[in-house]
Amino acid sequence: MKTRPRLVTSIPFWVLVVGSLAAIAGGLAIVLNGIDAMEQVLNDPNATVVQVYVGQSWVVVGAAVLGAGAIGIVAVLALAAATALVRRPDVSVETIDWSSDEETAPQSAAPFAPATTATPLAVEDADVEVPSTATAPPQARAAANHDEPRLDAGDDATRR
Repeated sequence: MKTRPRLVTSIPFWVLVVGSLAAIAGGLAIVLNGIDAMEQVLNDPNATVVQVYVGQSWVVVGAAVLGAGAIGIVAVLALAAATALVRRPDVSVETIDWSSDEETAPQSAAPFAPATTATPLAVEDADVEVPSTATAPPQARAAANHDEPRLDAGDDATRR
């Protein structure tokens, strides 16, 4: 079964195509309009400096927009070539028989048999509540005292 390529149905691909073509058309219009305006102003002896140099700036802006559109078209062509080179796997479609009343799943070859040498589960003791007046075990007392400030006896040989 033949499937349509995913690129044809991709909205971002078509946005890139349309945007690139619009940028090329807009940039070309700006460049041609700017060059025409510069020709008219340069042939006029009463032209001001502003009229001459603004036309050059518009031509540069138009050329940048035209270049961005050209880069977009190159990206479109590269995307199309990459999509054509990548082979997509065939998709198989399974039809569902809605008129069938069977609701059973296909049976496996061997029935399920539980393991006979299962290891017993390790169950932890339930939490036991201890009143606050009870004495703490020695490990808890040692852990509670590890942050206590200690006096320096001065017998540490590593500090010298």
